[in-house]
Amino acid sequence: MRSFRAAAAAFALSFPALMATAQEGGTTEAMEQALAAGWKAAFICSGTFVAGQTLAEIERNELSGIYPDFQRQYDALPAAVIDTARKLVSVTYSPEMPPRIAAHRPGFGCTQLPAGAGEDALGYLPRFSAWPAPAAQDRGSAIGSDVKLELKIEEAERLDPPVSAAFDEMTYGSGTRTASVLVVRDGQVVAERYDRGIDHETPVRTWSAAKSLTATLIGVARRQGKIDIDYPSVIAAWNSGADPRRTITLRNLLQMASGLDSGDSGSRTDRLYFGGGRVVDQAASNLLEARPGTRFKYANNDTLIAMRALREALKDDNTFQRFPYQELLHKIGAQHTTLEIDWNGDFISSSQVWATARDLARIGQLYLQDGVWGGERLLPEDWVGFVSTPGPAQPADGRGYGAQFWLMNKTAGVPADTFYAAGNRGQYVVIVPSMNAVIVRQGFDVIGGASFDIERFTADAVTALTAADNARSAEQAAAQVVTEAEAAAEAERRANRRVVGKPTN
Repeated sequence: MRSFRAAAAAFALSFPALMATAQEGGTTEAMEQALAAGWKAAFICSGTFVAGQTLAEIERNELSGIYPDFQRQYDALPAAVIDTARKLVSVTYSPEMPPRIAAHRPGFGCTQLPAGAGEDALGYLPRFSAWPAPAAQDRGSAIGSDVKLELKIEEAERLDPPVSAAFDEMTYGSGTRTASVLVVRDGQVVAERYDRGIDHETPVRTWSAAKSLTATLIGVARRQGKIDIDYPSVIAAWNSGADPRRTITLRNLLQMASGLDSGDSGSRTDRLYFGGGRVVDQAASNLLEARPGTRFKYANNDTLIAMRALREALKDDNTFQRFPYQELLHKIGAQHTTLEIDWNGDFISSSQVWATARDLARIGQLYLQDGVWGGERLLPEDWVGFVSTPGPAQPADGRGYGAQFWLMNKTAGVPADTFYAAGNRGQYVVIVPSMNAVIVRQGFDVIGGASFDIERFTADAVTALTAADNARSAEQAAAQVVTEAEAAAEAERRANRRVVGKPTN
């Protein structure tokens, strides 16, 4: 059987026109149609075969509230063809072009073929030689099979108002659409609620919250001595001739300070996400426009290249593709998380990850535990500080950014040590070390509409947790007063008995 790399190379040569579109640039009507069809094929495939949702649920959640500039072309598309036997989804968009196709394989989720590719290209998609099966299924808690689900009454009662309000589509943003809210305190679930056909075993696309998972995986690799975040020439394609990109380090990439050109909006990589492009073509071909480390610019490409650097550092595709599961996710009990890939075998880990609320809580809990899980150190001792400390270049709008994590260090009512993962359509994993708490919110907010106010929700949750602490302290203080009074009364009774029983002279 020929090697995957040889097959991928042959496939690349058969699509020279597609490979040339490495930059976003302008978008033609034909490309907009292809991208809209790719959105539909990709989300129906992942929603069906990764998340296990019905078509009605997918249409209500994933296929509504999409990018406004895709909507007109999307509305003109015919129904998708879903092949449940082969786990394929295809969407026709042009009489002159093959349909857009997304295919599911175990462990890889759904992968799009590039625009222009037909079913004859399916054989080029990578597969695991052996899927790294997780340990016994954990249904007991948010953070591990050795922890029992425990309801803390004080926290649960006080969290109920803000958690309920998160689902009313009004309090934290008019029209926002919440799918899940999960709060973990001291390693235990203290609030959990779902809607829109989602439950504790339904993965939802993380969108850019996946960036924080990428940073976590880089941290695991650094702990194992497999990668150096300060070594330049992170990928081979940049380490030649006069290429100045060889000075970019993983630290620069993780801090969104690569200096690379990524157009007006670094968060729109449509040709990769919905066009079936390859990471190596779409993310690694842009020119340098600022000195690395001196300018903050939020860009999907920085995250994608960081993960590509891990692939090249590991030097073996099978090792690389098993790495997230064997070295991190399965170790922390995150058994409902899937990282999707491009057809060239690179993880699209800037956005294309599917995870349950409980799995996301596990990742947050790992950070609360300073990177240690079950007695095993998974992250370097300085990693939590690295990802949650402002980088040398910061966003111009005043928000704080660490390394693939945002900082909630200037929000009234929120502890200054709070940092969080954030993704499109309202995906959040908020880590509050000083409260020993993780807050997860997943949603399907309308793109371009109101955003879920995660800062206000976090402040309200912190207020609730603080009130629970105060109530518990008051109860303990009252109980202590009673105990001390009873002890004093008992001492007095004993003294009186001694006096009464004392013989007279």
